[in-house]
Parts: sequence; C-alpha cells; structure tokens
Amino acid sequence: MKITEVRIFRKDDPKNKLRAFVTITLDDSFVIRDIKVIEGHKGLFVAMPSRKLKDSCPKCNHRNEKGSKFCNQCGANIEGVTSREPQSQENDGPENEHKDIAHPITLECREYIQRTVLEVYDKEKLRHETKVEG
Repeated sequence: MKITEVRIFRKDDPKNKLRAFVTITLDDSFVIRDIKVIEGHKGLFVAMPSRKLKDSCPKCNHRNEKGSKFCNQCGANIEGVTSREPQSQENDGPENEHKDIAHPITLECREYIQRTVLEVYDKEKLRHETKVEG
C-alpha cells in the first residue's frame, strides 16, 4: 500500500489543538477523509477519523450523545443507559466517547501514515509561513 496523495486543510486557530484535517489517497484508488493533525503534549500526532458514540433513550429510542443525562428528544432521564455499541469494559471512560471509522491495524502502517501526513503538513505550514512573510 502506498499513499499517493495527501491533502491538508489547515486550521489556524492557535487556541485549538486541531491543526488540520487531512485527506489521503491510497494506491490512487481509496480515499480516507477527516484524518486530524492534533497538537499534543509531545508534539503533533495524527488521529484517524471517528464518530461519536450514541445511546438510545429507553422511552423514545432517540439516539443521544454517549454520557448524556437526559434525552434531547423527550427529556427522559437516560443517565446510566448503556450503549448498544460494542466496546470493551476497559474502554468505558469519558475519553472513549468516539469510535474509529478507519484505522491502521499494524504499527508499521500507523507510523507510515503519521510520518507521511506530518511531512506534508510541515511542508504546507512552511510554504504558508513563507508566503505570509513574503
């Protein structure tokens, strides 16, 4: 597998940890959108596309964000309702309110994607800074 295209969509809000959205193309035939470049404590890293997990209201069956106390549709108390989304017991904290849509299975693939995306991001950032200064 080879990354044949990387498109960077920069976000220039210094107060936000999100630095860019990224779209990559694999082998000129498969696209992955909504990869994120995030500024972490140890520098930039790549986060794969994900979606927020939802819980169903036991009264009206409306899908609410995981961890909601009340249903956004009918107002029923839904605190403590467990999601029908499959997940392991160890991943039950507030930090796991998202589920990856696509993600690399091997460490080598993850490192390849991160290295390639961050190289293109750095070039794009440098090009933008040079353009602004000049």
